[in-house]
Amino acid sequence: MDSSNLRALEEALPRDVRQRAQDRAEIRRAREAGGLWARLRILLLVLGPGILVMIADNDAGGVITYAQTGASYGLGFFVPFLVLMIPVAFVVQEMTVRLGAVTRRGHAEMIFMRYGRFWGTFSAVDLVIANALTLVTEFIGIGAGLHAFGVPLPVGVLVGLAAVLLVTLVGRYRLWERISLWIALLNIVFVPLALLAHPDWSAVARSFGTWQVEGGLTSGFLMLLLANLGTTIAPWMLFFQQSAVVDKGLSPREMRLGRLDTLLGGIVMGAVAVAIVILAATVMHGLPGQNGLNISQILQAVGRRIGPIAQSLFALGLIEAGLIAAMAITASTSWAAGEALGLKVRSLNAKPRDAIAFYLPGVIAASVAALVVLIPNAPLGFLNVVVQVLATVFMPAALLFLLLLVNDREVMGEYRNTRLQNVAAIGIVGMLIVMDGAFGASILLPHLLG
Repeated sequence: MDSSNLRALEEALPRDVRQRAQDRAEIRRAREAGGLWARLRILLLVLGPGILVMIADNDAGGVITYAQTGASYGLGFFVPFLVLMIPVAFVVQEMTVRLGAVTRRGHAEMIFMRYGRFWGTFSAVDLVIANALTLVTEFIGIGAGLHAFGVPLPVGVLVGLAAVLLVTLVGRYRLWERISLWIALLNIVFVPLALLAHPDWSAVARSFGTWQVEGGLTSGFLMLLLANLGTTIAPWMLFFQQSAVVDKGLSPREMRLGRLDTLLGGIVMGAVAVAIVILAATVMHGLPGQNGLNISQILQAVGRRIGPIAQSLFALGLIEAGLIAAMAITASTSWAAGEALGLKVRSLNAKPRDAIAFYLPGVIAASVAALVVLIPNAPLGFLNVVVQVLATVFMPAALLFLLLLVNDREVMGEYRNTRLQNVAAIGIVGMLIVMDGAFGASILLPHLLG
């Protein structure tokens, strides 16, 4: 076949398939070139889904939750707990890397294919509800961050919505990913802020030996514990990373680099989460009149203790956290809905005019969430914690489907879970169920906690 006929055949392919094939070809050319630069180029081409899913997990709701946690409970328990969550998140997300690279299909599509329409619909509806609620917390953060710069809340929320939709509708996965990665870089601003607060590092070190819970096991503590867990692993992350791996065109040959991508993202996620808890614990914990549930109080406390520049940087980090997560969750919603509905085109490589049905669920979810934030007198601080808790409640069912898929010999072949991977994953599911049950018991039978 001559070059002109080959080009004609390529042009006849759907745009999303053609773009994915071009990305695969670029990786293949780099591998064939050999050498150190070629290996580095392959790494740079593969990096993205893992870093994005982990950093986006430090979303605006997560930033607010971590700050509420540090302000309410100090350093004793949650610093070591959040460090422990790094391997937990890696174990969960690594399974989605393998599943996406081996099957070349999204998470919702695989559930429909293997377990039928009922369970496929159940998982998709579960995700869309969780995503819509989580998106509310992202626009809370964007609005609060911009308000710190003097932007009225309604204007800030609408500006955030416009930015999210603009990046989502660029019609090219790689461009969307690169824009998202540049925005995600701002997430590390919380680390120098924690250092500037001059925390008691000896107390930080002691927390790993004591895991002390101030005030004992109360329902309030359990609620924040679940909220912190919900900011570390959430249902949208499974759907997002698997679909991103597919849209990026990764294969089993890039699986090792996909794991590295996820591990790097997990380390950054954990470092930022711990930094926010340390920062809030240092500037707010123990102060009279501070209940730790109001982000405006936390911003003001940062300004008083470290200075107005630090307050502005915290607000900027809050805006970034909301934007990056809103973009990821909006994409996750479109991917999952597109797979659930069996749409022919369900890729961020598709132009919006050619894939209106694919983009519409994400656009609607983001728009509705932004409007909810604008409801007068809405209890936004309380809502933020509740949403993180609900993510933990939804997670066991999502993880069970993931476990079934990665242990399916027909689907995964040699890439299915090892015994050790299953022990770790089942342990995580068990931990979630126990913690959900303990929180439920604390609400229904409060006398059990004294």
